[in-house]
Amino acid sequence: MIKYVHTNIIAVDWKKIAQFYINVFDCKFVPPERDITGEWISEGVGIADAHLHGCHLRLPGSDINGPTLEIYTYNSTTPEPFMTANKKGLRHIAFLTDDVNSLVEKVLQNGGREVGEIVSHEVEGVGILTFTYVADPEGNIIEIQKWD
Repeated sequence: MIKYVHTNIIAVDWKKIAQFYINVFDCKFVPPERDITGEWISEGVGIADAHLHGCHLRLPGSDINGPTLEIYTYNSTTPEPFMTANKKGLRHIAFLTDDVNSLVEKVLQNGGREVGEIVSHEVEGVGILTFTYVADPEGNIIEIQKWD
């Protein structure tokens, strides 16, 4: 058996980023807050003296057994250059909505920023996609999409 369980965001301020996803995307806190330290975690993540604080958030549209958004702050982080949509590796998460414009406004009101413009395009055989890329307050890219 294989089951998708979570996507992880490493944040400078996990509480601020978690609150952003709760406020904007209606994610729900999954208790308890996490305070993880010890040799076992250091060995598992390959980082000496790792100490993480954070939480899991239930994603909108998911039931109690659905995947979560895992948001942690390490005791030390490696600074990264500015995120761009074409940077190698995992690059964005996506949320479906019935109102792209309103959700973008909510992102901006909660400290996020625009990355791209809102565009609509007919995907043959699928429908009309309206989407844009935005970023959370720490620069993680989020796609907001609507299908007609």
